[in-house]
Amino acid sequence: MGMFIFPAIISVVAFIAAFLWGGLVGLFTVALLTVLETTLSFDNAIVNAKVLKRMDALWQRRFLVWGIPVAVFGTRFVLPIFIVSAAAALSPLVVTNLAIFDPVQYGRHLDEARVAIASFGGAFLILVSLKYFFNDRKIVHWIVVVEKHLSRWGGIEAIEIALTLSILLASALIVPHEAAKILIAGLIGVILFIAVEGIAQAFELQAGANIAKSSVAFFVYLEVLDAAFSLDGVIGAFAITSNLLMIIAGLGIGALFVRAFTIYLVRTKMLETLPYLEHGAHWAIFGLALAMFGSIFVHVPEPLTGFIGLFFIFFSYISSRREIRKS
Repeated sequence: MGMFIFPAIISVVAFIAAFLWGGLVGLFTVALLTVLETTLSFDNAIVNAKVLKRMDALWQRRFLVWGIPVAVFGTRFVLPIFIVSAAAALSPLVVTNLAIFDPVQYGRHLDEARVAIASFGGAFLILVSLKYFFNDRKIVHWIVVVEKHLSRWGGIEAIEIALTLSILLASALIVPHEAAKILIAGLIGVILFIAVEGIAQAFELQAGANIAKSSVAFFVYLEVLDAAFSLDGVIGAFAITSNLLMIIAGLGIGALFVRAFTIYLVRTKMLETLPYLEHGAHWAIFGLALAMFGSIFVHVPEPLTGFIGLFFIFFSYISSRREIRKS
């Protein structure tokens, strides 16, 4: 449990600072953002653990230490700035200035970029989930009636990419005035997924017994995955407050706890003892991806998205415990 000490210390410091800055309202806001981020990213921790256990101990530590500034400032501050910059046709310096000195206007621009963000994140995350289910070598199934058939279809080459592109095309046809944003952002998500997956597999094949080399590629993959997971949380945060410091504090604390929980899953080998937990996480990712695509057309409340993830993870945990008792 030692991996939770650092996030706990940072949380106490951040909560005290939030109270001194904004009183009880500031404290409550940062706490609410922390819960939001942790809830939305719980399934991310489970998927991360699956990848992390294939990395050596050195890169596992680097994921926790080096990955913190990337997760807190990179994916939750810098990445949205570039997305808003591209969507609003503004320079990154102008957007950064808005984020720091006029967060209300920045939040408005971020909301206007919602379609592009949802298309990019939805495409990337649905590929993560579909690649897991469309695996013809997968023999353990949780929701058997569905997963068994999906596994059989995995023999069709690149079926997950074809389905994702079909969803993007259908979304563009339904909302023709946003078609360019949907297709461009979604295609970037697809290309990024293919590139990262390809690089990871190439490193793994070439590295052979040298786990350290493949660990570099897996580290990059985890950071990209974390970025895709964080996008809906960033948008949801501006629906709660426009104070950028509170947003960074709340989402940053959540990111710390998610990473600590990832390390905990690896060290306790919980994924090996709970056979369906990984299935639940990928169903949660699938639900999150559909919610992001759905947000192109209607507003999808972030708490509902978090509830979908917790629902699948909770029942996969219950099913895993039940299976252990049977065995």
